[in-house]
Order: sequence, then structure tokens, then C-alpha cells
Amino acid sequence: MTTKRLAGRDTLQAADILRRGGLLGIPTETVYGLGANGLDPAAVGRIFEAKGRPQDNPLILHIPTADWLERYCADVPAAAYALAERFWPGPLTIILKRREHVPDAVTAGLDTVGMRCPAHPLCREIIAAAGLPVAAPSGNTSGRPSPTTAAHMLEDMDGKIDGIVDGGPCTVGVESTIVDLTADPPRLLRPGGVTLEELRSVLGEVAVDKAVTGLLSAGEQPRAPGMKYRHYAPKAPVTVVRGDPEKGAAYILAHIRPGSGVICFDEYAPRFAGHPVELLGPAGDKAEQARHVFDALRFFDGTGVEEIWAQCPDDAGIGLAVSNRLNKAAGFHIIDIE
Repeated sequence: MTTKRLAGRDTLQAADILRRGGLLGIPTETVYGLGANGLDPAAVGRIFEAKGRPQDNPLILHIPTADWLERYCADVPAAAYALAERFWPGPLTIILKRREHVPDAVTAGLDTVGMRCPAHPLCREIIAAAGLPVAAPSGNTSGRPSPTTAAHMLEDMDGKIDGIVDGGPCTVGVESTIVDLTADPPRLLRPGGVTLEELRSVLGEVAVDKAVTGLLSAGEQPRAPGMKYRHYAPKAPVTVVRGDPEKGAAYILAHIRPGSGVICFDEYAPRFAGHPVELLGPAGDKAEQARHVFDALRFFDGTGVEEIWAQCPDDAGIGLAVSNRLNKAAGFHIIDIE
């Protein structure tokens, strides 16, 4: 299969790929997605095949406007529309009861489905032109760092998919927040571009699922993407160092050896001269860290490092999403120096 590189002006060609049951790389504000017709089980099955994705890992349906919700979801609560009014289009996925015609291939057999209206205007334009919901996980080989540019996605998917639309670099850099509105109280299943604090400002109480801070056991079925399996991982093992940035940098410096790579806040890069270093962003700028975390993890696959040490922000704001991605990349191998 030859993967077509499509520009933003090729909206109709991109939509045609989806309508014909093909696989399409699509830009969103979070990461690049691997899209297919979300109502076609065979097309959805090809997503799992291209990614090497476990079949019990559910997908998200992407729609262009909130008024599509009733087409695919039953008993939509007022809270869903309150969230949509505040955060859509944007990096938020809402778990709702699904309608019967949403395929099991999308939901992994669950009676719920994740719904999102992405902020990238080109993505919404393609979905609207196709006239169907697009099932789309991140466009990487399962387990690897998610792609935030078209070039990243082509590293993993060139020759496996029909086309990819280049919409420029992603502006958020981590996948969408996922909140389950079928739980009482609503439950955060994955942190992302919409923070826990922002969710609580609309919903009141929001519980945090244990999968945000640890791995599910082998027998547990995930209710949303990214909950169960080791994710976002480069080839070399990762160790995350949490706590005061100054103390964290000193700890890493005391433990690195030849063959070590370092992901660090910008201020501390000079301390690791002689080692491959990727900058996460300034210690006080978590939005910048979110934009760079996957780039940093992916960088080391081309270096031959034997291990990676990573500084990590605290859990406030979007720091929870950055911390979650680093911890999952490390398989929750975390050193808390506090």
C-alpha cells in the first residue's frame, strides 16, 4: 500500500478515503489520529491491525459538532452539553451510553462510547465532508510515543494506511482528557488538555480513576483508551524522577552513566553535558511540557541510549497529563525524591 501525503486543500479526497473504508491519518490539536469510518466494523478492524492494538482497548468517535451526539449516544445527560459548551471543540472526550448501531469494534463490547469534537478546524472539516463519525486512536504503533507531527506518524504508518493529511504540528501535544459521565460521580479516566480542575469547575465532584496513577491488572477491561497497557514508551527503559526540580536534577546527575539519556526541564540541561538531552520545557511552563513530552520520548529511539531519565512536573493543571504520560512510558517506574 502506498500512503498518500495530502495537504489541507485535499479535504474531499481525505473524506473519500474514509467513506471507502480506508485508513486516514488526521491532524488534531492533541496528537495525530489514525482514522476510519466509525460505523464500519471492517474499517475499524484495520485500525487495530495497522497499530498492533489490543482488541479490548476501545476507540473514540470524533464528530464535527455537539449536535451529532444524539446520533450515536443514548440518554445524553445535561452535563454532557454543559461540558461541550465549555470545552468543545477541544481536547475533551466524554464517555456516554452508546446507541446499538455503534459497532462493538469501536467500544470493545462495552455499552458506552467515547465522543470528542476536536479543535483542529481541518479535522472537523474532513469529518463533516465524510458525513460520518471517525474512530481514531493516536497514529502510532501501539505502545510507542504518540505522533505530534505528520512526519512522526509516517515513521510508524507509512505503507500501512491509505493517506495522511498534514495539518502542521499539534498545539496541545497530549491526548484528550477522558471523563466518564456514566459513573456517579463522574470519573476522570485519562488526564489531558482539559484539566481536572477545569472539569470540576463545571461538574463539581470528579473522581480520579486508579488507572491515572497506576496500571490496571491483567484481568481488568479498560473503559477508555490508554488505561490498561504500557503506553507512550520509547525503546529504552525510562525512569521518572518526581519532586523538587533542583533535587531531581541532582539525583539524575548522581545516577546517570555512559549510555544514559535525559529528559529535563530547560534550566537543567547544562548539567548533563556529554549525554543525549531532550528539553521538556521550562520547569514553570506545563503547557510547553505537554507540547514536548512525546517529541522528547520519540527522539531517543534514534540515539541508541540504553536508559532514559526523565524529570517530571507535579500533578497540578496539565501537569497531571504530562506526569501520566511519562509514568506510563516508564511502566510506572518512578522515583519520588520527596
